Amino acid sequence: MKICKVVKTLVSTNRIKEMGHRPLQVVQEKNGLLSVAVDAVGCIPGDWVIAVGSSAARDAAGSREYPSDLTIVGIIDYWEEEQ
Repeated sequence: MKICKVVKTLVSTNRIKEMGHRPLQVVQEKNGLLSVAVDAVGCIPGDWVIAVGSSAARDAAGSREYPSDLTIVGIIDYWEEEQ
């Protein structure tokens, strides 16, 4: 699992059919790395979230066939970013 901050919503209208219409978010890890994550919980920019990768990401997105390697599975209610 990773702790990330949601930066912004990503809009992609041309997708392969397996992706369906699940929302996507741009997330940033503490080291500054930006990634695209499937949003399974309905977060908004500015939220700190828990994200999972690998086969857990596909399961969390709804199907082992879903082409995700990062899925948001929780919104963190309280988090103090380390300085």
